[in-house]
Amino acid sequence: MKKDLMEILCCPVCKGELTLTSTTSEGDEVLEGKLSCAKCPCDYPISDGIPDLLPPDQRD
Repeated sequence: MKKDLMEILCCPVCKGELTLTSTTSEGDEVLEGKLSCAKCPCDYPISDGIPDLLPPDQRD
């Protein structure tokens, strides 16, 4: 996931602002980490550079 995407991403549940926590990155690309909502208790994992923005109750 490109870090520039943070400007346009929001929480799909409540539309709140997301905070990026990167555990593995390469340049401006986040490979592993999570996006956390500031308004509600939702976290969205980033795996292999792809954020999973499905609401938590709809994930496997």
